[in-house]
Amino acid sequence: MAKPALPTGGMLTALPPELLRGLFGKARTSSLAADQMLFLSGDPGDGCYRVDEGLLKVSVGAPDGGERILAILGPGSIVGELSMIDGAPRSASVCALRESKLSFVSRATFEAFSQANPELCRQVMTLLARRLRDTNGALAATSFLSLKGRVARALLSLAEAFGHDVGGGRILKDWTDHSLVSRLAGYYCLENKKAIQREADM
Repeated sequence: MAKPALPTGGMLTALPPELLRGLFGKARTSSLAADQMLFLSGDPGDGCYRVDEGLLKVSVGAPDGGERILAILGPGSIVGELSMIDGAPRSASVCALRESKLSFVSRATFEAFSQANPELCRQVMTLLARRLRDTNGALAATSFLSLKGRVARALLSLAEAFGHDVGGGRILKDWTDHSLVSRLAGYYCLENKKAIQREADM
């Protein structure tokens, strides 16, 4: 079962528009259906992807046989760049949460573009630093927050980044019963953000 104390990456992982346009100017496009895997942890890292449409889940296996979600990535986000930098296999698995469209560039293309545009390397370093901070925050939340606090944190992050939640469970049902959240057309709406914020701080 997925852990609920999750960072979201939709607003933090986008590179500057001019760099995105240059890097992905001749990219190969592809599509994923909902629940389709993009790649698995341990796969060769042969390139990186830009999310053009849709929503991706980045996760790793948990010791109990479940998964731990590292990030939720929306349009404009880059995924798979770590393996391109160090040449190592993929460090996490990526799956589409909804139908998604992606653009792909090879490692050779990335290296050639970064040599001509040194600013790309600095931006990617900033991107990776932000992701590391998000992951550290998620690990701290998993270690120190109550389950209710972790769900609250995930809801607030998802609401900030994407405007809707992709999860569910008994805690959400309890909050729905107490009018902290509501369910509309398959989405959760935060009805009492201050109350949920208090839960996230517990």
